[in-house]
Amino acid sequence: MTGTGVGPELIRLDGVNASYDHHLVLEDVSFHVHEDQFTGIVGPSGAGKTTLLRLLLQTLAPVAGTVWRAPDLRVAYVPQLETVSWNFPITVFECVLMSRKSGRLRPWASASEKASVSAVLDRLGIGNLGERHIRELSGGQQQRMFLARALLRQPQVLLLDEPTSGVDISTRHDILHLLADLHEDGVAIVLTTHDLNGMATHLPHLVCVNHRIVGEGTPSEVMTPEVLERTFGARMDVLEHLGVRLVVDEAPTPFTPGEKI
Repeated sequence: MTGTGVGPELIRLDGVNASYDHHLVLEDVSFHVHEDQFTGIVGPSGAGKTTLLRLLLQTLAPVAGTVWRAPDLRVAYVPQLETVSWNFPITVFECVLMSRKSGRLRPWASASEKASVSAVLDRLGIGNLGERHIRELSGGQQQRMFLARALLRQPQVLLLDEPTSGVDISTRHDILHLLADLHEDGVAIVLTTHDLNGMATHLPHLVCVNHRIVGEGTPSEVMTPEVLERTFGARMDVLEHLGVRLVVDEAPTPFTPGEKI
């Protein structure tokens, strides 16, 4: 899996500060997205990971610094599943169809638009679920549906917010391989994740964030006790097994019977 970002530049953040209600969330962030990039953004809750995605999407304007995007850049976004209203009365096919630029529902969609939706659903392995209500899907199927919405726009850059949150190990594995396939097809991918061992250690390029960029590089370069402690504020041990780094919380001091707590 490649993806450290040496191809043409698509998005660039230079010295960016971002805030909500005058509360500074990100400070002095410089970050580049290249067309061959596959990056995972890791950090604790509230560290600014989703804010960084919003800056890349240009749905949030920086209070300092600059954000540049290549002209006519096609960017798609997959939100956290927890933010979705799953009781909205809509089928899988209709939900994906709504992501096209016209934003209209059937029956006004053209035959070619319908064919495009069917093709992307088939590609993601949920072509048989088009008429199912979105609340009837499993977590993995829901994630594939939102990937289908994103892919219908034929993005050059795909941004995902915690794509493996709330899914089982098998589904996480499937999503990781699916994203790797999309990357091989030429889509630049940037995702946030809290899953250090299941997701982050398998990505080619990582950015550690805690209100600023703490570390950036390959997993072997940034998944170190020193960088992780600066990122998460707690000491973590890093082991290596079959060439893959594994992060564990530092073992607590053993308790001695009779010792006062």
